[in-house]
This record gives sequence, C-alpha cells and structure tokens, in this order.
Amino acid sequence: MPHSTADLPPTPVVGGSGTTTSTPSRALIPNGDPVLAARFAVPTLPTTFVHRPRLTERLSRARQDPLLLVNGPAGAGKTLLVADWIAGTPHPGPVAWLTVEREDNAPGVFWAYVLEALRHHGVELPADIGRPVRAESVDPSLLARLADHLGRLPTPVLLVLDEFERVGAVAVADALHSVLRHAGPGLRLLVISRTEPLLPLHRYRAAGQITDIRGADLAFTTEEAQLLLGRHRLCLPGEAVRTLTEHTEGWAAGLRLSALAIQQAADPEVFLKEFEAGHSTIADFLLAEVLDTQPTETQDLLLRTSILERIHPALADALTGRQDAEPILERLQHANAFVEPIGRSWYRLHPLFAEILQVHLHARHPGLDAELHRRAARWLAEAGRLTEALAHAAAAGDWAHAADRFVDEPAIGQLFTGLDAGRLDDLFAAMPAEVAGPAPDLVRAARALARYDVEGGLTHLRSAERHLARHGAPAARLSCAFLRVLAARLQGAAEPAQTAAAQAERLQREIPPERLAAHPELPALLLGNLGSVLLWAGRFDAARTALKAALQACEGATTAAPRYDALSRLALIDYLGGRPGRAAGLARQALAGATRCGLAPAARAGIGQLVLAAVAIDRDELPEARNALEQAAVSAAAQHEPTMTVGLAVVRSRLLLAEGDPAAALGALPSVDQMAVGRMPVAAAASPWAGDLVALAAAAAQLAGGDPGSAVRLLEQRGAGGPQCAIAVAIAVATAQAQLAAGDSQAALRILDSLSGGGPGTAGHGPAPGPAGAVLVLLAKAQLADTLGDEAAAYRLLVRALATARPEQLRRPFQQAGPWLRRVLRRRPALAHAHDWLPTELLAELPKPEQGPGPGQAAEALPVEPLSDREHDVLERAAQLMSTGEIAADLCLSVNTVKTHLKSINRKLAASRRGEAVRRARQLHLL
Repeated sequence: MPHSTADLPPTPVVGGSGTTTSTPSRALIPNGDPVLAARFAVPTLPTTFVHRPRLTERLSRARQDPLLLVNGPAGAGKTLLVADWIAGTPHPGPVAWLTVEREDNAPGVFWAYVLEALRHHGVELPADIGRPVRAESVDPSLLARLADHLGRLPTPVLLVLDEFERVGAVAVADALHSVLRHAGPGLRLLVISRTEPLLPLHRYRAAGQITDIRGADLAFTTEEAQLLLGRHRLCLPGEAVRTLTEHTEGWAAGLRLSALAIQQAADPEVFLKEFEAGHSTIADFLLAEVLDTQPTETQDLLLRTSILERIHPALADALTGRQDAEPILERLQHANAFVEPIGRSWYRLHPLFAEILQVHLHARHPGLDAELHRRAARWLAEAGRLTEALAHAAAAGDWAHAADRFVDEPAIGQLFTGLDAGRLDDLFAAMPAEVAGPAPDLVRAARALARYDVEGGLTHLRSAERHLARHGAPAARLSCAFLRVLAARLQGAAEPAQTAAAQAERLQREIPPERLAAHPELPALLLGNLGSVLLWAGRFDAARTALKAALQACEGATTAAPRYDALSRLALIDYLGGRPGRAAGLARQALAGATRCGLAPAARAGIGQLVLAAVAIDRDELPEARNALEQAAVSAAAQHEPTMTVGLAVVRSRLLLAEGDPAAALGALPSVDQMAVGRMPVAAAASPWAGDLVALAAAAAQLAGGDPGSAVRLLEQRGAGGPQCAIAVAIAVATAQAQLAAGDSQAALRILDSLSGGGPGTAGHGPAPGPAGAVLVLLAKAQLADTLGDEAAAYRLLVRALATARPEQLRRPFQQAGPWLRRVLRRRPALAHAHDWLPTELLAELPKPEQGPGPGQAAEALPVEPLSDREHDVLERAAQLMSTGEIAADLCLSVNTVKTHLKSINRKLAASRRGEAVRRARQLHLL
C-alpha cells in the first residue's frame, strides 16, 4: 500500500468543469503550491499555560459525539484548550490537526489539505483514494471512498479543524458534513471557530450528537485567573484578581495581556487601579483583531454604540443616522466579535471592548460623545426607560433636562424605593450646585430626606416651593407635597403630614392617569408615610386605614419597600394592641415579601424585625429575640426615625431585663424627660404611646432591681388614658404591681378594680386590650388575690390567665411574675403540667405528675384519655360559666364544634353534665 501521494495513480475528478485526470505530484495542492506542513502542527503550549480540567474533561466525556465544537471570540483560548486536551489525553485512534486558511474555501484545496493532514498524522489511506486536481472542485467519489475507508477503521480518527471561521464556502461545509455522516464511528470532527460553522448544527443537536463549548464556558474563573497570573510570577491579592477577572470577563487574551503588562509595572496593584484600557496592549489586540477587520459602517456603529450599556438596533440607528444596525449586530454576534445578545432584541458589547472603543471615539471624533448621549437620552426617554435616559442626559451634561424629566415623570419616589434607588442617587449626586430651578431643588430635597437630613431637605424644598409658587406644573407640586409628607413623618408631625397628603391627593387628579400609573411607588410611599406619622401620633385607627391604602397601591418590585413598611407598621399596631400572634404573622409576611423582592436589610425600615423581637421576648424565646433585634438595628432608619429609635431602645431594654440585667436594661433607655418633651432624634412631637412604652420598660427594670418606689413614681407620671387600651392597661397593671411590691396592696386593689379594659381579663366594658393585655390583668389580679390570702380566687384567675396566654404562647409574663406564682403552682402542679408550653425552668421547679398530688390534695387518678389542647380551652371557659355561644365566640369556633368538644370532655372525664365535668377536672387538677 502506497504511503505518499507520489505513489497514487491518476484519479478521475468531477468538478464544475466535468471530469478530468490528475497528475501525481508530491505534496502539492491543486493550484500547484506546495503543501505547508506547518498547518498540521499541533500548537505548542506556552509555559504560562493553565490546564483547565473542567473543560478538558468535558471534551473527554464527549468522545463518542461525531461533532465537537469549540466556539468563542478571538483570544478566548480555544486552540490552546484543544491542544492541551490532545496532548494530555489518550485517544483511541490517530489525531489529525489542520489549521484552516482562507484559500481552503476552494473545495479542492481544502480536501487536499485534509488528506495530507490525515497522512501526516499517521492515518493510512488506500492507494486508490485519489486526490483533488482542481482547486474549485472535488470528486464526490473521492469523498465517498474517504468516508468508506474511515468508516472501516478499527479506531476512530479525530480530525481537528482550527480557525474554521475562515471557511465560508457552503460546498466545503456540505462535503464535510457528508463525509462525517457516512464515515460513521470512524471519524470524529472537532471544529475550532470564532463563528458558527456552516455545518447543519441543528441536526446534530436534535440527535444529541454534538458537544458545544462556547465563549461563556471558555471564560476564566477567578481561581483559573489566579493560576494564570502565578504562571507569570505574579502574586496579587485575591480582590485584585477578582477585579481583573470581572473587568476582562474572564477573556483569556485580556488576562494574558494584562499579566504581561503588570510584569512591567513597578507596582502591580497600582497598575491595576490606574489601568487604562484604551491605551494598552489589550486595546491594540482588540482594535487589530476585531475593529479594523470590520467594514467602515460597522466600525462607525461600534464606536457610536460604545457609549451604551446595552444596544437596541433602533437605538443604534438613532445614533448612526442610518437604518442598518440590525443586520450588522446580527453579523457581529454570529462572528463572535465581542457582541452578544442579551434578549428581546438587545445586545451588549464586551465591557472592555466598549471601554476601548470609547477612548477611540473620543480620539477620532472629539465632542461627538456628548451629542450621542443626548440622542440616546431622548430615544430611551421616549421608550419609557427613564433611568437609562437620565444617565445619558447626565453624561451629556444636561442636568436641568435630567431633573425636569425626572420630576415631570413623576418619578421622584424612585429615589426611595425600587432597584434603581441607589443608582439614581449616585447619578444625581454628581449634579453641580450651580444647576438651579425647582426640579433640581426637588431632587436635592429628596436626596437629603432619603438620608434623613431633614433640615437640608426642607431648605431645598422651600427653595423649590418659592419657584413653583409662580409657575408650578402639577407633577412638580405633587412632588413637593410628597416630600412634605415625608419630612413631617421624619419629624413625627401628624398635622402637617395630613395637610400635605390632602394637597397631594388633589394634585394627583391633575396628572395624566397613565403617567401616574407608571409610578405606583409614589402613592404607595405617600400613604405609607402618612400612616407612619399617624402611628407615631397614636392615632392607630387612622394609621391603619392609611397603611392599608398604601398596601393596595403597591404593585410590583418598585413598591417592595413601601409594601414592607406598611405591613410591618400594621404589625406594630397589632402588637401595641396586645395581639402578638397576629403581629408576628404580619411581620413575617412583610419580611418574606422584602426578601422575595431582594430588598436589602439596610433599605428596610426594620419595624418588622423589631416586632418579631418583641414577640419573641413575650414568648421567652430570647435567642430569637436577640437575632431579630440585631437585624432590626441594621436598618438605615435605626438611628434616625423616631419609631425605630424608641422601639429599638425599649426592646433592647426588655431583652436585657429578660436576660437578668436590670441595670443594663435601665441604661438602654432614653430618659423619660427626653420622651416627655419629644427630644428623641428629629422628632418634633412626642408620641404618647412611645413615652408609655419607655416608662413601662424603665419601671420593669426598676422593679426587678428592687426599687418599687421609683417604679411607682415613674408610672404615676404617665396618663392612664393612653391612645390604645392595651398600653393604658399595661401602665395600670405595672403600677399596681409596683404598688404591691412596695407593700400597698390596697392601692393595687383600687387600680385593678378601676380597670375598664374589658375582655376576658378585665372587669370593665371598654374595647378589648388583646390577649397580651388580658393576661397581664389576670396575672396581676391573681397576684393580688394571693397577697390577700384568697387562694381560690388566685387559682381561678391563674387558670384564666393560662387559658388566655396559651394560643399566643405568652411565657414571659409567667416567667417574670415572681415568687407568688411558683407558690400557687406548687400547690397545684397538675395545672402547670397541663400547660407544657410554659417555660421549662418554671415547670422543672414543680413536682412531677407521677410524684402524686400535693399536700392535702385528693389522690384521684388522672383520666385514662388525656384532653386535647382545644378541649382544655373549652373546659377552662366552661369553668368560667361561659355559655356555649360565648365559648364559641371566644375561641373563634362554631357552636357545633364547641358542643362536640364538650361531649368529648364529658366522655373522657366520665361525667354526664358540664358542671360535673368541671368539678371532676378540678379534682384532677386539670383546672
């Protein structure tokens, strides 16, 4: 069998001009030029090469696929990756390498080189296989013989075609596909290309017969970049490597060129910080390999669109003044020319490439960039992309236009919420002081208020209002009213907030509905701010109405912050109303929504976490309380907003007290004098309930510290008729407890008898103080009864307190009730053990149920079948002589359900009637 083309007989060839006869020649291609053996050489790996197993292993796993495609932009490391894989991986058959040239677009030339590449790399071909004799054509039978021969080989040949983007001839691609298809398992084809090859890739994909490695796969990770720099004897901090990797987006050539440049720098870190992409070897590479190879129109488009973060064909046309952007961008994407699609007809340039192009745009067309930014601003504004439009208006130096457009939209609420808030703040931070007018003043006022700079915000707001008094557009005046409400909220001033909110409501009717609908954050923020200041003022019903209206105005991601704020403040109202369970539910709902929308903890008001911390203390879950408190303190509002400032102080004090440090608890609070005159941060008006909460926390700390006299004096300074029944009840209860501790049981009795809180725990007929308030009242009365020696009354009241606290799991009131509670429970340990949700340490002090009844108690056996929690609830209320209907209403059950529970209770207690069941339950110490 011959081993060289010199031994081959003449071969008939079918080409465009018909059949002809070839003449044997030694290593010549059909046009008579000698075969260049250098094109068969597998590239040598440089000493700085980084082996990347994640990619070579992927190639190895795809060994059975007929087609492997490594596709990426210039300098992506395609060729060296494949060379590394070939060198480091055993292959079952020979590997033939061919670097393609543009002359290979001639089918005869291409196949002549393929045959020579196969022979060069040890693939024995039959003597009669023939050879192309015309550059422009190839004999189909030659290709058939080649495919047949390859298909008969015992091991597959791997044919690597490097730089295949140089082949654009359909005839070559069709013939290659035909040979690959007919050779079967005898041929594997690996194509390295910058562009999509003309092979029918969709067929291979549909059949699952292709492995595709793309530019994104080829990008270096930070760890790989670190290895690459190490090969260049560079040792940079991890942060510098990460920055370099992000800047180049892992582009291999960019990293290598950067490494070479850094080697020449005196201080590598300083070099990286001061790196100028437009004047570097990277720029030389990209300009030579990408820009200069493009037609003039394409170069012009690339330079003009380099000012954009993302490119839409219509926007590109607006910048070039032509109508050819779409096909150019599609072609550049196909050519992997550092242009990639990002969806919905938008493209983007590689950031490094764009940076280099901007430098050259400025050099080639001085001053044109400002005009391009103005055109982009107009196009984007018309397209409804305000944030992007503002950035270009600012880049053009047209600040007055940017501020006018922003206020007129009206989009000023976006400075307080939404994903663009930080970006907009940064944008307008660069606005020069000399830019004057109502819109710039409104933007400055909004930025100041967003940073809780009330004085600064009001200064700019007054300046804007002076301008608008003469000729104010509705959108600008609406922005003024909105900022007035916000400023009033930060000052704790409810009346000015209501006045401004009413003005804003009128002005909203003057704005075109479609423009207002585009910015749901504005009414949501406005109503939320109004609700917040009404809450601070203790007008809870009005606050609840405004906050619920704010919730209804919330739509989409732009209202994530006001939605969180409204929900969490509604939770606070519930908590202050003595309903911790419902408050915790709302707070969790607020936090889940904020997390779902990606709202950073610092951007939240922190009220939700504050409520959860307070509820966790009530439930004696102190680690959870500490965690929630720390998260609440992260909020930017923690040190500025009155509600947060007071709330954090009170909850922190309560936590310290629960952890057993009364002195620290007292020290964590602001002085009552401060609260009385409203001297908390930026608050212009004191909050009645906030003052009460501080007084309650301080009195609790004083009482725990053994100073009941100070606690009494402090609490007596607070008004008994607070804005919310639960707080007033808590003040009264705390005062009575302090009087008891001071030894004045008669004073305590008068206070408790005077309570008019209503509900199951109080004697009067006012609005219910919620379960938390009712538990406090019942425990205080039980303590008083125990002090007065009325053991039966103390027991009865304690039973009711436990029944009321159980659904809310309110452990803290029992934990801190004092020695009297432990005395009562020791006498009736079964009662406590029937409430196993009580604090563990409290239960641990009591005799175990199996240890038998306490002294003087009947030794009656417990029922065989224990009562369920709900049956306990029903039984406790039956013992309070509540009717079936009253029990149903109190437990939110149907009457029929209560009747079912009563029947079950009778059965388990072997009783025939309700009264008998109650008596038996008492005998068994279940009540």
